[in-house]
Amino acid sequence: MKVRLLYKKYRDALTQVYPMQEAESQTLWLMEYFLKISKRDLLKDAVIAAVPEGLSKALEELLGGKPIQYILGESPFYGRNFKVGPGVLIPRNETEEMVHLILGNHIEGAKVLDIGTGSGCIAISLALEMAKAEVGAMDLSVAALAMARENAAQLKAAITFFQSDVLLDPLPLLDLDIIVSNPPYVRASEKGLMHKNVLDHEPHLALFVPDEDPLKFYRVIVKKAIMHLKKGGCLYLEINEVFGNDTRSLMEESGFEEVKIYRDLNGKDRIVWGRKPN
Repeated sequence: MKVRLLYKKYRDALTQVYPMQEAESQTLWLMEYFLKISKRDLLKDAVIAAVPEGLSKALEELLGGKPIQYILGESPFYGRNFKVGPGVLIPRNETEEMVHLILGNHIEGAKVLDIGTGSGCIAISLALEMAKAEVGAMDLSVAALAMARENAAQLKAAITFFQSDVLLDPLPLLDLDIIVSNPPYVRASEKGLMHKNVLDHEPHLALFVPDEDPLKFYRVIVKKAIMHLKKGGCLYLEINEVFGNDTRSLMEESGFEEVKIYRDLNGKDRIVWGRKPN
């Protein structure tokens, strides 16, 4: 079978569930993973002898709404592939932007804590990209920590992991240069705006907060961060675009200076960061 014909067949099937651009992207991803076929091979209209059973099964799972990252067991993040699975939030492009921002502000030798590490994508990326970094990562979820440890071992990143609840427990490290967190921030009322594959498969514990208290994690993290950072240390928070100004106010009221809101590539308020006074 020629790959263009197979590509069109899979793409058209996926447009029943996904927008065209996403269907095209996911079809290419499947073909690269199962057939080792690149976009260049597609342009050449290469020929394959047979369609692997795993590829057909993956299409069925995609049509059923299962995220492609869970089907393949991996997700790209900041130039590396991270293992992911049910119970672990799939890394997002917006979080890559936060890593890039941190790396632009800090060169080397930082002592870092990642709160709510999930797959470990933030902590591991910082440990590998930042020279002489000392990185710790914490999460409440035992499943998430197990996955993060696997990723750290596979990518050869030196991370110290802690099983801890940020809402109840003290932070496990002191005298930090950087605290970073992508805590749950999607309001329960926003579920209707989300794709079914997210709602049915990704861990709600890592996604949602109650409408009546949408900043519950931010209040606690900001309060603890100001005590655990060194003078001049920085706090970086990924946020719900609706609460940029509220999060900035929380940080300023807690004593942070130079607090800034950073917009993502889509022009939405996505990161708030500030510095503990010297």
